[in-house]
Order: sequence, then C-alpha cells, then structure tokens
Amino acid sequence: MAREEIIKLIQKATGEKPEKIKVEQPEDVSHGDYSTNIALQLKKDPTEIARKLKSGIFEKVEVAEPGFINFFLSKEFLQKQVEGILKQGEKFGQLKIGKNKKTQVEFISANPTGPLHIGNGRGAFFGDTLANILEKAGYKITREYYINDAKANTQIKTLGQTALGRGTTYLNSYLQEKILNLKSKILNLRDGGEAGYLLAQEIQKDTKDFIENKLKIKFNSRVSEEDLYKKNKVDKIYNWLKSKNFVYQKEGAWWIKTAQFGDTQDWVIIRSQAEGGEPTYLLSDIAYHKDKFDRGFKKIIDIWGADHQGHVGKIKAVAKMLNYKGDLDILISQVVRLKKGKISKRKGEVVALEWLIDGVGLDAARFFYLMKSLDTQMEFDVELAKEKSEKSPVYYIQYAHTRICGILRKVKHPTSNIKHLTLLNHPSELGLIKQLIRFPEIIEDTAKDYQVQRIPQYAIDLATSFHQFYRDCRVISDDENLSRARLGLILATQTVLKNTLHLMGVSAPEKM
Repeated sequence: MAREEIIKLIQKATGEKPEKIKVEQPEDVSHGDYSTNIALQLKKDPTEIARKLKSGIFEKVEVAEPGFINFFLSKEFLQKQVEGILKQGEKFGQLKIGKNKKTQVEFISANPTGPLHIGNGRGAFFGDTLANILEKAGYKITREYYINDAKANTQIKTLGQTALGRGTTYLNSYLQEKILNLKSKILNLRDGGEAGYLLAQEIQKDTKDFIENKLKIKFNSRVSEEDLYKKNKVDKIYNWLKSKNFVYQKEGAWWIKTAQFGDTQDWVIIRSQAEGGEPTYLLSDIAYHKDKFDRGFKKIIDIWGADHQGHVGKIKAVAKMLNYKGDLDILISQVVRLKKGKISKRKGEVVALEWLIDGVGLDAARFFYLMKSLDTQMEFDVELAKEKSEKSPVYYIQYAHTRICGILRKVKHPTSNIKHLTLLNHPSELGLIKQLIRFPEIIEDTAKDYQVQRIPQYAIDLATSFHQFYRDCRVISDDENLSRARLGLILATQTVLKNTLHLMGVSAPEKM
C-alpha cells in the first residue's frame, strides 16, 4: 500500500512508532495525494523531516503551513501499481492485519415471532458486509444467528397465548396462515410457551429460507435460546453468579451486580414469585455470551437493533464479570424509515423486508442500506432505489463494470495485453490508478473502525474515476501499444470494482 510505504519512510526518518503516524488523503488534491501532520505532532521542523523523505515513489514532497508534509506520488510508481493489481487479481486488497484471529459476527437475530422487517435489513446487510471485510483483512470469521425462542421467553409465551385464542397480539395475514396450518397441533397444547415455541419454529424455517435464498446470506451457525435452557447453560451460569456473590435478592427478585462492573445500575435476572419467578431475557443472554467466550472467540461483534440500546452496558459489564480478555464490540443499528415508494402493501402491517426486496431488487437494497452509518437513522429512498439509470448510485457503479466488459469483449485476448504501462500518463489515467490503490487502505480502515458506509462511497468514487477516464481516453485506438496499456488499466479497474461489489454482496453484471 502507498500509505504503508509512506508510514515506513516517516518511521525511518523520525523514529516514531508506526501506529502513531497519521497519513491521510487530503480533500484538496492540490495538497498532494497523501499528507501527514507528524512534524506538528512531534513539534519538529517539517522541512528537516521532509528532507529525509526522499523516495522513488514520490514526484515531490512539499511542506505546507502550519507544518504539514504533503506527498505527490510519481507516475512511475503509479504505473507499476497496475501490474501489481493484475498479478494479484481477486487477492488484491487481501491483508494480514487480522492475524487469523478467531472472530464471531452475530447479526440479524430478529424477533422469531414474525418475518424480517425493513429494520432487520439494515443489520443483515451491514453484518454480512462487515464479515466480508474482516475476512479480507485476515480475520477468521464465524457468522452466527441467535434465535430468542425459549419457551420461558415473554414474547414466545404471548405469541402462544394468541395462537391458543387467549392473547392480544396483533395477527397479520402471515401469522393467521401459520396458526391455521398448525391448528391441529396447537389445539393439543395448553401452555402458551409450548404453543409459541411450536409456532416460532415454523416461522424460523421460513426466515432461514428467506435469508439464505433471497438475501443471499449464509450463516456458519445458529444458536437457539431454548437449547441453552435444555443444555442447562442458563442454570449453570446462574449458579456460578450466585457462587461468586455477583447476584443478590431484593423485593423478591434476584438482581445482578452490573453496576459494580461499569453499568449504570443493577438488573433483575430472576423475577419475583409475584411476577412469575422466571428468568429474564438478560440471564439467557448472559448464558449465551458465556457460551461465546467458551468457544474461544478472541473478537466478538454483536449487531443489535435500536431497541437493544439499553442492553449494551449490561453485557459489557457481564464480559468484565466473566473476565473475558478478548474484544467485545456491540453495534446498534438505528431506525429505518421509508422516504417514499409506490410498492403496494397491506395497511396496518409492519413493512416486511421481503416486500422491499421484491420492489427494488437485492442489489439496490443492499447498497442503499450500506450507504449510511449504522448509528444514524436513515430514510430508504424507494423510488431512487428502483431507478434503472445513472441517478441510482448502484446502477451508476454497475454500469461502469458493464462498460469495461463491453470493451473487453471487443478484444480477443485481453488478459495478455498487460504491456507498455509506462504510457499511462494522462491525468485521468493517473487519477484512476490513484483510486485503485486506495482499495487496500479502505479495507484496513473499515476493518478497524467498522464504518462500512466507506465501501459504497469508495465504489462511487472508483466508478466516477473510471467514467472520467472513459470520457477522456479512448481505450482501443490506432496506437497499439497505448491500447494495450489502457486495456491493462481497465482490467485492473474491473478487478477492483468487482472485489468492491463482492464485499457488499452486490452483483457485477457483464451486461445491462
């Protein structure tokens, strides 16, 4: 990576540790391709540092007020990068920063009492994309889906009571159909938990099929809350907490001492007898996280819906209580609203994710969900997502790929035309190469801070650079050597563009 090489040069010139050296891409291109504030940070003369940073990768190094050092990459360096991309192919951007660390990404984990809704879609596509990025960065990833289906679970009981004709849960057409299909089995049950569990199992079959076949997301494992109870993992963790004096009784209920470990307060894990005397959701979730820790994950990422915001502090405290030494990151997916749309739906029902996918297509749905930071509320623009023109960012990017495929179809052996790269001197050619070499840096940054919206933005920037190149530079011309060089460049662009789309789970069509 260019940035990595610059950091090494700065380290050699200053003696500073690499992790403390900040190298960024300036928004204003007149300030260089990369810039550092290391002189300000170390309170040293930037001119003296710049003098030590001579290298063949730079066309020039300049100092700017109040002490920035700006780097301009040389044409020779950029030209060589094209060959490097072509040699690496799909492996371009593959990093080793994850060091094969055993990492779990738990996402979706939706309410098991109904189909996925548009809010679930955000966590679904974010989690899948983040897992792809972390794999690219060198982590060993397990994708996991957790099902809150315990018979003791309040929502399962409520669903069961409704199925038995004694509840108040709103029954949409989907649930009505499911209850009708299971009527003969449900009539033999008296317990709401049993009836709710039976119904939830059937719903989860549909959900699993929808996730795998329509959302194209494959989970490595699925964990059932009810199984945690059956395997006595909930009882075991409760007894362990009691043995360590981490719980106490108050007002007839049992409370866990999460405040002692950094949370805002303590919480009930066993309700009082007046409230039924049953475990709360928190206790089974503690058992689930103990199970994660026991499986040896060194990095755990939980992606939850907005309604679980208040649960973060509890589980963070529990991790300390259980002496977990790995990294536990809990990300909250904020609310999704529809901006506008003309796809019909039944009045009064939750907006189903399947409804949205059917209306705008999987590629557009994935891309639009990923465009906004997970921790901000978003409006999903249905009409824009349905656009089949350059107004839609996903169409604009895919069109860049199809344009490349169209050019390559005109050439008999495009893969053999990787020659004469020193002829790539046009500003639009060099600008495109600068975008291409950003890809590994985008992977590295996103693997570190989880700002997945960086990926679709990069795809837009790359497509823009390619379209600019296409307007300014004729790929196939009478100049055979220049044609070969430009074919090499668009082959490299195709590789990076396809890799970027693949990370997001978006297709790279050859024709549109």
